[in-house]
Amino acid sequence: MEKRFLAIDIGGTTTKFALLTAEGEILSQGERDTEAEQGGPHIVDRIKSLIKEQELPLDGICISTAGIVDEEAGEIIHAGPQIPNYKGTKWKKLIEEEFSIPCEVENDVNCAGLGEAYFGAAKGKKSVLLLTIGTGIGGCFLQNGEIQHGISHAAMEVGYMQIPGGEFQNLAATSALVRRVASRKKEAVEEWNGKKILLGVEEGDRICIEELDRFCDTLSLGMSNLCYAFNPEIFILGGGIMARKDILLPKIREHLQEHLIPLIYDHTELDCATMGNQAGFLGAFVHFQKKQAERKNDEKI
Repeated sequence: MEKRFLAIDIGGTTTKFALLTAEGEILSQGERDTEAEQGGPHIVDRIKSLIKEQELPLDGICISTAGIVDEEAGEIIHAGPQIPNYKGTKWKKLIEEEFSIPCEVENDVNCAGLGEAYFGAAKGKKSVLLLTIGTGIGGCFLQNGEIQHGISHAAMEVGYMQIPGGEFQNLAATSALVRRVASRKKEAVEEWNGKKILLGVEEGDRICIEELDRFCDTLSLGMSNLCYAFNPEIFILGGGIMARKDILLPKIREHLQEHLIPLIYDHTELDCATMGNQAGFLGAFVHFQKKQAERKNDEKI
């Protein structure tokens, strides 16, 4: 029987999943609420239930998840307050002991990078920087198709990067743009989102135009620092707001050119993520295949 793999992308709001062949062909896919506020043990129970629901025998469980992941141990080593009691969740051990199926785990932004590098906008590129822009900012860097993890598995936690004014994620995430527009409008933050701001830009709203320009400038400042450090072949931007690349990319390019020397700017391709909601679980599948191959090679040595 052909092998089947369950790839799962655990986000703070939604968990997306797909049944895949050994070639990465999607046989079926779906999503459900993560219910992150109920904590790590609750999420574990929900994922176990999802695995039990599968009608076909599975040959692997591929997990993409929020939080900082020790990808060797398959364990959450740091998690934000959005998912209480998530740190210390030993995904690989829990899944393999209960189901006797190989399991591999990787950070969600790293998985998004792998999804884009192997299936999407960065396919065929040797060095790739990716940022996801939303409530916060996440990042990953791939060299020759391999995620660079760092000594404590926390490489590219760029949301914490310091730029003039504070942390990068507090100044250049979509949530920061929304807060500034709402503040200047003297309206509740809940009344605004990225989509509404971009509509305001199209309609000539002065505050929306000014704050979007400020957002693009601040974002490009952080991006330029990363370009100086990594000199990537391509820089990929993801996140819901980037769906309007027609508005955002020209503005980001303009500001990025102001912050970069020509040698780097002229050789850095800029694009938006193309895999959408599929990037995470496809990247988890790629990670699974890579990690399993590594483990088999290590056993032979």
